[in-house]
Amino acid sequence: MLIRAANEQDLPVILAITNHAITQTTASWQTVPTDLAQRRQWLRDREAAGQPVLVAEIDGDIAGFATYGSFRAYGGYALTVEHSIYVDGRFQGQGLGRAFLTALLDHATAAGMHVMVGAISADNAVSIKLHEQFGFTITGRMPEVGQKFGRWLDLVLMQKTLSK
Repeated sequence: MLIRAANEQDLPVILAITNHAITQTTASWQTVPTDLAQRRQWLRDREAAGQPVLVAEIDGDIAGFATYGSFRAYGGYALTVEHSIYVDGRFQGQGLGRAFLTALLDHATAAGMHVMVGAISADNAVSIKLHEQFGFTITGRMPEVGQKFGRWLDLVLMQKTLSK
């Protein structure tokens, strides 16, 4: 497995993984699929802000992607980031979430970030457990703040302090 910075050639696979998460899972609470132009601008925006977009390659295939971005737009939140990790279903259970989370935490720490936040659908027990293993703590649960597939979803907020 190789974790590396994403590039524009990776965008079609990133787009497919993203749209699968949008249309088939509660990992993303977006409800409308995105397109290649939107993903291209997203990558450019992240790069311009110094925020990583990483991909994992397994035997030449892009198996997933991970990123972090600003938690909120206000200056007081400048050292807090929120991350996202998405893994192609064919590659789940192979340690990609762990590898991505390690890489994101390392990048954020080196960049001087203070806190990393994960906003996770409460029905995603695997992700919650992974975050707990990395020292994230549950700091909030917001009942029924999202809706997808005709049902209400709870949001679990988890965070990890990176610097003291």
